Amino acid sequence: MTLGPIGQIIKKKLEDKFSPGEIRVVDESSHHAGHAGAKPEGETHFAVTVISEVFAGMPLVRQHGLINEILADELKTRVHALRIKTGTG
Repeated sequence: MTLGPIGQIIKKKLEDKFSPGEIRVVDESSHHAGHAGAKPEGETHFAVTVISEVFAGMPLVRQHGLINEILADELKTRVHALRIKTGTG
């Protein structure tokens, strides 16, 4: 599935910050139609997977916190929900 503009911004920000060995950004908005925060045009609910050595030795809660910090603007404006998976690979 091709990412829309918000998904592309999310992916670029995560790539720039973490230089990940693996990254996946999936727009899951279609699964949330009719739910809180959903918009007909999508790009409101995302799942991200970021595997990066930056996370080495870092507690999981901090890993997820970093992702939320980097995507703070998107979370304040457009993105209603973000499912996060991180690791060091």
